[in-house]
Amino acid sequence: MKAAVWHARNDIRVETVPDPGPPGPGEVVIRVGACGICGTDLEEYRDGPLFIPVDEPNPLTGRKAPLILGHEFAGEVMAVGKGVKKFRVGDRLAPDVLIYCGECYWCQRHEVSLCDKLAALGLMGDGGLAEYCTLPESMAIALPNGLSDDHAALAEPLSVAVRAIRKGRLRVGERVAVFGGGTIGQFCVQSARAAGAGEVFLVEPLPARRQLALNFGASATIDPTNEDVTESLRRLTGGIGPDLVLEASGKAIAPAIHAARKGGRIVLVGLPVKATTFNFFDLVSTEKEVIGSLSHIYDEDYAAAVRWLGDGRVLAEPLISARLPLDVLVSEGLYRLENLPGETLKVIIRP
Repeated sequence: MKAAVWHARNDIRVETVPDPGPPGPGEVVIRVGACGICGTDLEEYRDGPLFIPVDEPNPLTGRKAPLILGHEFAGEVMAVGKGVKKFRVGDRLAPDVLIYCGECYWCQRHEVSLCDKLAALGLMGDGGLAEYCTLPESMAIALPNGLSDDHAALAEPLSVAVRAIRKGRLRVGERVAVFGGGTIGQFCVQSARAAGAGEVFLVEPLPARRQLALNFGASATIDPTNEDVTESLRRLTGGIGPDLVLEASGKAIAPAIHAARKGGRIVLVGLPVKATTFNFFDLVSTEKEVIGSLSHIYDEDYAAAVRWLGDGRVLAEPLISARLPLDVLVSEGLYRLENLPGETLKVIIRP
């Protein structure tokens, strides 16, 4: 089969690799219908290895590079292993992709995204940028009738936004500000609306992304290159500031904290790549709460994301900028993400 294999920094090859073979106990093999390219894939390409194991195999998967990329995907079951009860050949599913030990302190508390040995398909095990993929039955969610593979592939990034809303303890009627209008940020806007936010505001420099958020129901948008974000948000909230701030860019942590109202909550969703200087006096004196939010949990965030895409509460189609074959993953897919951010959000690969 064809697959996109990460060999080293700046070295991703679409090449022929062995088919996955029969599934083991508790596993299924799927034909991948669609796989999204994530910003993490681009980061592994240009700056990796970040998560991909190179020197020592991952303790859960037993794998190290070279590895097949892709952790946002959906497809059809082609074979089931011994003991599989949830799925039959022909069923369609999307995988949560997280692999956890099930034994550590965090797993025992159902906080599996904090597992000491956490792994993920597409980073520490072979993923969905391939014609076929083997995965554990336990991580898979059945797709509702009518939900396409293209849209189901976006359940993974949507589940990141769903988890951020949960971690932020959004109450019905509260005002929410989202920093960053990429795929995760746009899903944060939609998820906040779906969860009952009174008003949602997006802070984003690119005009096309601001307009998209308005199309999704944002009350207003702010261009941080032309406006004082904190003052604009206070003006839009009667001089108080938003109750909940979701920082989805990884680049605006200090402004996000400053923007929240006194006693407000700030959820950090984007992954910072550089150190940030911050005077914590403002945090202490205003009793704000800063919360980290990483990834998702299969039966809470991921299942909800699939359900919301299936019933139309959250829309995926407006976020898809291109659909491409696997052969042009690097030359067109990764190129667009890296060089055309103003016109590219999510690129879907159809292996």
